[in-house]
Amino acid sequence: MNLAEKILDQVKNYITNIELWLTLGQGVLKIFLILIFATVFIRIGKLAIRKVFLFRGRSPIRISERRENTLAKLLENVLTYVVYFIAIIMVLETLSLDVGALLAGAGIVGLAVGFGAQNLVRDIITGFFIIFEDQFSVGDFIRVSTFEGTVEEIGLRTTKIKSWTGEIHILPNGNITEVTNFSINNSIAVVDISIAYESDIPQAERIIQELLIEVQDKYEDIVQPPELLGVQNLGASEVILRVTCEVEPMRHFHIARMLRKDIKIRLDEKGIEIPYPRIVMYNRKEEGN
Repeated sequence: MNLAEKILDQVKNYITNIELWLTLGQGVLKIFLILIFATVFIRIGKLAIRKVFLFRGRSPIRISERRENTLAKLLENVLTYVVYFIAIIMVLETLSLDVGALLAGAGIVGLAVGFGAQNLVRDIITGFFIIFEDQFSVGDFIRVSTFEGTVEEIGLRTTKIKSWTGEIHILPNGNITEVTNFSINNSIAVVDISIAYESDIPQAERIIQELLIEVQDKYEDIVQPPELLGVQNLGASEVILRVTCEVEPMRHFHIARMLRKDIKIRLDEKGIEIPYPRIVMYNRKEEGN
């Protein structure tokens, strides 16, 4: 029997070894069950986290809803990372790899990589202080640099912001140095109304004042009664009156639109003219004609 035939026999015996296929089958089955168990455990864990915060919401002693949403998202992320890490370790053990040696080697490599991964460490530390100091939470409307939108998620490394047009901006936490949060305090709706110079300004102010008393109970987002400040500016062809109103956080755009519509309708009913551009033409005749 030549060498080639010996090699073929060895390969054949190896392939047809029943114990080999049983071992492989058990390993694949174990890996499959580990992944299934990890997925199910993550789903159950996320559901339990939501239930816990739901029960806390019904208790008399509770933190703000904004903070609850943020902590819930963070705990879900941590749960996912931890479960998948344990699942990977179990898969490696199923493959008969020395997990202890791998972890020891990974620790040394991680120490070396850590010196070059300063941005990652900075992102995690910044994310921790964002949550600890409650700078902003999930559901808040914020502005970070040139990005503006609603906070969708705060993770250990990144923050996701959804703009009003639907784009998702993913920002490393370490890059968030200045934040403008529009959702903590009440907002102010500012409405400027233009009337013609020929209009009776005191009458227009009385009409607007009467309307502002009515709209106070019309919109539930209004916190304080609307206030007419008076003449804000004298434009090229109009007198500008300003109305302000304290409303719920981030409801100033909606209330401002509603106030503009109501004021315009009421002024039209009372005959107060809204200005429009005008052109005055002079016809100069030549001398002697």
